[in-house]
Parts: sequence; C-alpha cells; structure tokens
Amino acid sequence: MLARTPAKEWHLNLLLLKDKLSVCRLAPSEKVPAWAMSGGGFTSVTRTADELSVVCPQGAAPKGTKCESGWRIFKIEGPLDFALTGILVAVGKPLADAGVSIFAVSTYDTDYVMVKEQNVEKAVRALAAAGHHVERQ
Repeated sequence: MLARTPAKEWHLNLLLLKDKLSVCRLAPSEKVPAWAMSGGGFTSVTRTADELSVVCPQGAAPKGTKCESGWRIFKIEGPLDFALTGILVAVGKPLADAGVSIFAVSTYDTDYVMVKEQNVEKAVRALAAAGHHVERQ
C-alpha cells in the first residue's frame, strides 16, 4: 500500500528481487533474440530508432554481445496508477544523494529500479532512510 505523508513525500514498499541481470545493447534493426526471452525471471525489451535494449538474466546473452552485467533490481510494489507523480523521484533522489546510479524500467503496473550489485546494501540503507520499506525476495 502506498502512503503519502502531509509533506507530499512517498513512502513506498519495494521488493529487492533475487535476479542478477545484464543490460544488453543490440542494433536497432535486429530481431529480438530467443535468449532475451529465455531463463524466466525479469526481462525487458525496448526498441528505439537508435537501439534494441535487452534486460535479461545475467549470463543469458551469448559471448560477444555488448552487455553490462552485475545489476540487481528493486520492484516498486504496485500497481501504480498512471496519474501518480513523483514515484521515480522518491526512489531516485535518495539513491542519487547516496551516490548510487540507477537504471529504471517501467511497466504498465509499476516501476523497477536497477542498481549495480556492489551498491545494493548502500541502496537499501538510503531507501530506508528516506522512509521506504525494502523487503528481499
């Protein structure tokens, strides 16, 4: 359940998923590869005019694929209404203040925020200090 304080600050419930992920970049004209959709867990595919980005389980992409590995992901408990504002800021600002870089992914129901694995504990502390509740999968 989402709670908003009188100061209009969000206090969110986040779930740190057990998944270890990679973010991969392919050419914009490439077909979505089969490995992008295999392995279960969290997967996201985004195509723009400039690239095809795939977030997939770490190790799913074949060698030679341009990937950045070592990501973990926080799920913001939802569903979140499209009219809500400030959700990503409520999570992103305390992480930025703690020096933790993020990679955000949004879906129809909610938002996900990825951090590098070495920053997970720092992220958990920063989110808790901001009034968010973090559970681990």
